[in-house]
Amino acid sequence: MPANPDLTSLLGSRLCHDLIGPIGAIGNGVELLLLGGGNGRGDEVALISESVAALNARIRFFRVAFGIARQDQAMSRTDVTDILANLFPSGRITVTWSSPAELSRPEVKAIFLLLLCGEQAMLNTGRIAVLRDEVGWSITLTSPRLRFDARLWSLIETAAVPPDLEPAQVQFPLAGQELSRLGRQPDIEPEAEQVRISF
Repeated sequence: MPANPDLTSLLGSRLCHDLIGPIGAIGNGVELLLLGGGNGRGDEVALISESVAALNARIRFFRVAFGIARQDQAMSRTDVTDILANLFPSGRITVTWSSPAELSRPEVKAIFLLLLCGEQAMLNTGRIAVLRDEVGWSITLTSPRLRFDARLWSLIETAAVPPDLEPAQVQFPLAGQELSRLGRQPDIEPEAEQVRISF
């Protein structure tokens, strides 16, 4: 029976994969500037600027999603929405966030991990709505290209780590582990073009 995969190594692969795109775009922008004689024309500068903003947002997002989150740590709604504003620069995924002004960092960490699960399921197209009300948290993912893999989403409920887990799937058991630390059990409701996760 194969041993469970090393989540730390999988996480390293996941981080490298997601960061390489914006970094490559920055390199392309620099090449365009050099080919254009370094005049700093609008298109090239815009490409670099957008790529830097996306890379900064992705790193800040990963810092919350994969970093330490102590029970006494808090985050402001403003900080969260600032990170999310530049996370999907293509505009193919939009995020709306409705919550109190001050938030528990461990809860935001769990939400961010679930957003990574949603991003994969929506194939980079769709809408994400995050709501914190008196009942708890809910995330609604809506996409015409929604691909719901029941096996992966079950890892959020069980926090199990299957031996054949791929780097691009590491967020599923990590989300389950974080919810378990919070003492929460997720409720996942898939539909044809929508998935709702609440806890």
